[in-house]
Amino acid sequence: MSQKFSEPAEVDVIDVPQASTPPPSPSAEVPVGQPQNDNSAGRGRLGGVFAASVTVCALFVAWGVLFTENLNDVTNASLNWLTGTFGWAYLVVTLALLVFLVFLAFSPYGDIRLGKDTDRPEFSNLSWFAMILSAVMGIGLVSYGVAEPISHFATPPHALAEAGTPDAAVRAMQYSYFDWGLHAWAIFAVFGLAIAYSTHRKGRPTLVSQLFRPLLGNRVDGPIGKAIDVLAVFATLFGTTTSLGLGALQVNNGLATLFGIPVNNVAQVLIIAAVTAIFTMSAVTGVSKGIKYLSQGSVIAAGALFVFMLVVGPTVFIANLYIESLGLWATDFFRMSLQGTAFGDLQWMQWWTYFMMAWWVSWGAFVGVFLARISKGRTIRGFIVGVLVVPTVVFFTWFTVFGGTAIHVDMFGGGTIAEQTAADINSAFFATLENFPFASVTSAVAIFLVVMFFVSGADANTYVLAMMTSGGSLTPRRSILVLWGILTGITAIVLMLAGGLNALQNTVIVTSAPFLVIIAGLAVSFWKELVQDQHAVRRAQLKKQELDACTDKEETA
Repeated sequence: MSQKFSEPAEVDVIDVPQASTPPPSPSAEVPVGQPQNDNSAGRGRLGGVFAASVTVCALFVAWGVLFTENLNDVTNASLNWLTGTFGWAYLVVTLALLVFLVFLAFSPYGDIRLGKDTDRPEFSNLSWFAMILSAVMGIGLVSYGVAEPISHFATPPHALAEAGTPDAAVRAMQYSYFDWGLHAWAIFAVFGLAIAYSTHRKGRPTLVSQLFRPLLGNRVDGPIGKAIDVLAVFATLFGTTTSLGLGALQVNNGLATLFGIPVNNVAQVLIIAAVTAIFTMSAVTGVSKGIKYLSQGSVIAAGALFVFMLVVGPTVFIANLYIESLGLWATDFFRMSLQGTAFGDLQWMQWWTYFMMAWWVSWGAFVGVFLARISKGRTIRGFIVGVLVVPTVVFFTWFTVFGGTAIHVDMFGGGTIAEQTAADINSAFFATLENFPFASVTSAVAIFLVVMFFVSGADANTYVLAMMTSGGSLTPRRSILVLWGILTGITAIVLMLAGGLNALQNTVIVTSAPFLVIIAGLAVSFWKELVQDQHAVRRAQLKKQELDACTDKEETA
């Protein structure tokens, strides 16, 4: 994530329609009183959410340091129970969110603006798309852009093909598309829509609990609302630490490729510590402008690396693989969306589909805040189409170019990328680059990309954690920013030492599970508010028509 949310978003005051005013349009604002989002006041108010969140995080860190083996045992047992018993919930909820968004986009509700009816988008379509792309161009593209397709090629999902065959190649891309496509962005889009509507149209604080006001009323200001916000903080924290851990593993492997630096815990802890110091300084000193420019440069570098691989790689093979895999993904879409573990494959689902969906869930609040921040004035329809389609196309294309190239190297060039990936999944991207010219240069670019996505994403995550524990303030205290930066880095280090990638994956699945319920409830609450608001608009229109009719009769008499 390359965008920093340090500038307070403008809050709209929503006026109560009067009989003497023109009738509201079908998407007019609904009277809700005065905005509650007082950022200056919220800056000094920490309260129970902050105390509970920091306490839970500190207890988790202490648990990991003092009782590492017990932490692993508990998370493993919890993982097996959750995924074996409720893993289907990830599939059902994410598919339901996607169906809900498609319905909204094609319904009359799609014309409603995320703000006042007179508001228009702050950014042009091109700039808006670029910012969405900068949000998705994260560590995952390097961590899994080769690793997932080549892993599926060597071990086809659900035994749907024979390993190493053309069928396995197509299945590998198909399931990579599934894990990184529409389902992920359905989670982000629902969050972004709900937050944008609540903040820009209703004038509420930027807190997850406030999204439940249509369902819970004033109870969102009490213990129930605080519990929701603590869950949001907890899920966001572990989504961040998972990315930090993956980033450290990638940087370590890249440095090993270039300079022979050993791949071990010491190097990874030092990398996390260094990056934590950088993104924490960025969050509190204002050097985020520099980070912003570097992040924009990283997007350009990613584009250059993409074009390079497309040119020097097997371009015709990639194009054909893209079309065939896309067709199979579309044909099998609903089967994949609901394919669970009734007949086994639990471990495979834990490593891939369940982990990916849990990771998206844990990033929901963070990405939702970002999307809401840049989308004021857009219609619901335009928001949904842009957020679902653009990132999905980017991911599909990136995975096909890099993953497809790795598959081609192994199938036709006698490569050993799949073998190296099986030994260390974090070596996949660099193992692919070694098969092409200028490997040292492209590996250095890949390390730069990971570091910049690493820093800018953690920087923005730290801000969101501080905001959510400061009453929704858009200008949280520097001390709170520093605290969350340090806690994020320490938590990532603890998990890395506790069990590396396996510990990161297990923990994000376990900690995101309660938040999956929050997302489902959020969608219901958002729908209820849309319906109520449009009913209020129609009542106001009828009242105005009645008053106009009475006035006409009096004038005629």
